[in-house]
Amino acid sequence: MTRIAISRLGRILLVTIQQDLADDDALQFQSDLLNAIANVEAQGVALDISALDVVDSFMARVINDTSAMAAMLGAEVIVCGIQPFVAYTLVEMGCALLGAGCTFNLEQGLRLLQERISKRADYQQMEEDDHAH
Repeated sequence: MTRIAISRLGRILLVTIQQDLADDDALQFQSDLLNAIANVEAQGVALDISALDVVDSFMARVINDTSAMAAMLGAEVIVCGIQPFVAYTLVEMGCALLGAGCTFNLEQGLRLLQERISKRADYQQMEEDDHAH
């Protein structure tokens, strides 16, 4: 079984998928990521898939479902580094990544996450609470 490392940068989780995942591994990744979001009360997730040459319909569904579930937990999700052929294939299959924002690379993804998070009411309230103490 392949486990995907989930790193924490403040209240943002960084995830890089380096290899194609078997279906069971993809579901385990989904479970691990959702648990990590809940445990650290993450406000955002940067999911870097730039190393993947192929994203099949099952993996696309896992990413979409995970993004929707993360949103229910209060986290923004940005998918970073989709390769052109992967984007073409996903659109041809009718599997757009609807639940997540997308950027060219991780740096842009982190910037977009920070922008989105800073506009949220829960972030603004957290900032006010920090300044009050």
